[in-house]
Amino acid sequence: MQYVVSVQRAGHHVCGGFLISEDFVVTAAVCSTPKPDVVVLGSHDLKSSNAEKIKIEEQYKHPDYRDVEYGDDIVLLKLSGKAPLKKLVKTLPIPKDEIKLKEGEICSVAGWGKTESKDFIVDDMGVVNVSLLNPQLCRKIWGPGLPPKVICAGGYNTNKGFCQGDSGGPLVCKGMAVGVVSFNRHRNCKYPDVPNVYTDISKYLQWINKIIETKK
Repeated sequence: MQYVVSVQRAGHHVCGGFLISEDFVVTAAVCSTPKPDVVVLGSHDLKSSNAEKIKIEEQYKHPDYRDVEYGDDIVLLKLSGKAPLKKLVKTLPIPKDEIKLKEGEICSVAGWGKTESKDFIVDDMGVVNVSLLNPQLCRKIWGPGLPPKVICAGGYNTNKGFCQGDSGGPLVCKGMAVGVVSFNRHRNCKYPDVPNVYTDISKYLQWINKIIETKK
């Protein structure tokens, strides 16, 4: 999980994120207001002296984003300098084309979020395995309010899933980032409730690639 970063504001963790190139981080659009100022990378422990900080130069929020519950919950953060890729800092591949995920496939999600709804943000990153849900089942459970272009995994018929503070982190399947942590129901981390919802990265590839190419 050397590609996971802590997106911070005024020295405090606000969201997760992940490095997709030396100078671009993907996170959730909900994390962009107020604007974060640095990313911390290179350590699973936020208090570690090995952690490196890089200032955020600019952020590019998806133009269709209005609020987390309406989808398009994705933003690109342009770093002020290139991340020093090494043993503890790596980039995470994203899909090259739209992908079809398999129901029941085991993927992983990581972050520094709360371990329970009323708990506190943690300093040591947690990692949990979650299984992908059938999209039709997820839509049936959530109802008509579930936005398009999302992936559902964990948080339903299981005690495994994400919580507040994990937003923006990657859903990783077979070594590739396929989703961005977006939302659960009423900011409630008590499982099993409804499936956790992730932004489907493969639906935003054209937008991502255009920004990376034009904002180098």
